[in-house]
This record gives sequence, C-alpha cells and structure tokens, in this order.
Amino acid sequence: LQYFTLTATGAFDHASVSEVANIYQVVTSNPQKMIFYSFIIIFFSSFVCLKGLQNGLEKITKIIMLSLLGIMVILIVNSITMDGGAEGLKFYLSFNWEKVKEIGLINVAVNAMNQSFFTLSLGMGAMAIFGSYIGKERALLGESVNVALLDTFVAFSSGLIIFPACSAFGVQVDSGKELIFLTLPNIFNHMPLGRLWGSLFFIFMTFAAISTVLAVFEMIISCYSDLFGWSRKKATWINLISMLILCLPGIIGINQPIFGMDIMSWEEYLVGVYLLPLGSLLYLIFCTQNKAWGWNNYLKEVNEGDGLKVKQWMKPYLTYVLPIMIISIFLLGII
Repeated sequence: LQYFTLTATGAFDHASVSEVANIYQVVTSNPQKMIFYSFIIIFFSSFVCLKGLQNGLEKITKIIMLSLLGIMVILIVNSITMDGGAEGLKFYLSFNWEKVKEIGLINVAVNAMNQSFFTLSLGMGAMAIFGSYIGKERALLGESVNVALLDTFVAFSSGLIIFPACSAFGVQVDSGKELIFLTLPNIFNHMPLGRLWGSLFFIFMTFAAISTVLAVFEMIISCYSDLFGWSRKKATWINLISMLILCLPGIIGINQPIFGMDIMSWEEYLVGVYLLPLGSLLYLIFCTQNKAWGWNNYLKEVNEGDGLKVKQWMKPYLTYVLPIMIISIFLLGII
C-alpha cells in the first residue's frame, strides 16, 4: 500500500537501481509508517469481514484478481523483451543439476513442499473455511485442482516477471521476499506510462494481499463464533483489536535479528516448518480415521455435486502414503 502511494506520487520516477534500493531501506526502517499502513489494512479487512464473505470478500477479489492477472501478462511481455532480460529468463527456466547437488536434493524438495503448504494455505484452516462456503453443486476435488493449477500458474508467471528484470537491472536474484519491491519499480521506470502501470499493479497487489488477510481473519472469526457462540460483529471487533497488537512485534523487529533472524523470519520458519505440515497431518487423520470424522463421512461430503470425485481406491494413499510423506517432510525440515 505504501508502494502504491510512492509510485502514484512519482517517488520512483527516473530513480536509478541504487536509489530504488535506498527507498526500500527507508521504507523498512520507518516503523511508524509501517504501523500506520498496517492499521489501515487491518481496519479495512475487518470492515469487509463485517459485511460477510460473499458480500465482502468474494465481490472484491473477483474484480481485483482478474485485473492483477491482466497486468501480470503485460509485465511478462515487458520483462522478457528488456535488454538483458534473456539471461534472467534462461536462469529461471533452465535446470541446473549441479546447483541442486550443491544445495542438496532433500533440501530442495523440503523447501518446495513447505512452500506448497504455505502458498495453498494448507494445514491452517483457511481452505476448510472457504470450502464450507462453496455451494453444494460443486464437488470439492475439482475445486481443489483448479486452486492448485491457478496458484502454480500465478507463481510461474511471477517468475517470468521478476527474474528477467533482475538480470536487466543487476538485482541479486536471491534477495528474498523483498525482490518485488526492488525489481518492479525499475521495470515501471522503463515502461511507457510506467507510473500508471506501477500504481495499478501495487494497488491490485495490495488487494491480493488483503485477500490473504481476509482468509485468515475469516478463519479466526469463524472459530470464535463456533467455539464461543459470539456474533460476527463481536468476533470481528475482538479480532481487530488482537491484530492491532499482534502485528507490532513483526514491524518493530523487522531489522532486529534474534539468533540470526528477524521476528518475521522466525514466524515464517515456525509456521512453514512446524505448524502447516502438522496441521495438514491432523486434517488427514481427521478425514480418514473412523475414530474422528471418518472416511465414509469425508467421501460423502467431498463428492457432493458435479465435478471430479474422490474415489474409493484413493483411501490407502490418503490414509497411509500421504501422512508418511508429510511426517518425512516435517522431520527433514527440522533436521
């Protein structure tokens, strides 16, 4: 959201690569502004949750996500046609077995699986909450396949934007999660109507991020309502106040290493390596073991409606093979 305001007001106009990097450093070293923008997002997201999922989240994300995908296509074409972009494209699309051996095949596989848990919101309740709002006319396996394919497409497309641009502007490809804030302003600086495209991208990106915030808020609010019988209004207000407080350590400690990592990196590590795999394992046990919800109840619920169906022959895979895979990923992640 802050990058939208910076782009719209011309802060990046004609900025060099080093100047763009300096702006990022200034942004992340100002906790007051980050708190201000975070509070805006929390209040806005809480307001949407008050309106309910279909009246709030669904209507907003349908428009925003399609618009963001359209801008991404334009950015892909722009990135791969830049001078120097071909080298970044080659780096992104070519397979380097020597690098895999250097890092370790197990490390690559574990990181990839942890990322899949994270990007698909597996093991944390969000998919279960969203799935509960889907109409009974659609079977859940088909919807799951659509989510996985679309998520993969967006992730792959993001790489087509970022890596050629990194090559063109000399930005290190291993800069981490801040890559988007280092490379994209440089791209927009070299595009016709760059300030317009940049402003649109960052405002749509803001709403894409908000959709994730809304997913988490909806999960928490639904949990409050189910456990304590609270109204949506009461649960939303309690969640809002909690989030205003809980966001502060991550913001204030963004540049304060604790045992080698800042607070956000620690949270990301604990969630990605521990909570999401274990949460996914609990879901599997709940759905497949008769002492919990049970396979027959799961099969009846997930296959209601049109589309792809979960078959009876899949039971051994979901009951035994997949849990073993998740436990292995969990243990390897700790090691």
